[in-house]
Amino acid sequence: MATLGNITFYADDPRRLSHFWADVFGYPHVDWDEPLRSRLLASGLTEADLGTRGLAEDPDGKGPRLFFHHADGAKRTRNRVHLDLRPPDGDGSRRERLDAEKDRLVALGATVVRFIDQQWGPWPEQYYQLQDPEGNEFCLE
Repeated sequence: MATLGNITFYADDPRRLSHFWADVFGYPHVDWDEPLRSRLLASGLTEADLGTRGLAEDPDGKGPRLFFHHADGAKRTRNRVHLDLRPPDGDGSRRERLDAEKDRLVALGATVVRFIDQQWGPWPEQYYQLQDPEGNEFCLE
């Protein structure tokens, strides 16, 4: 059975977008600093190659690993796949926690597209549709 490796994003600025998503998940920023830079260059990559990649990775290996690759053109339409995030557990109502996490994501550089409050069959749905700094859609449910 296959296991998940990376969730990969095409990006205009892979480093900047990797830092945004690292902040979303509370990961440290990964930059191509020493000794990693030397190891990557010794493996055959060039400085130009390093400029076209970014990474957001859980240092404990528990959360998703996000990889960012330079796009060869502008984003023109909606994502075919997107991430759904949940606010952290804590004090307050679900809506209060949802709003607090939305505010945190906006402070990091996300943009709110809309808030949805509806019924889907017997289930209530409340979520924010957002975009990351490069316009990739994601939801906070």
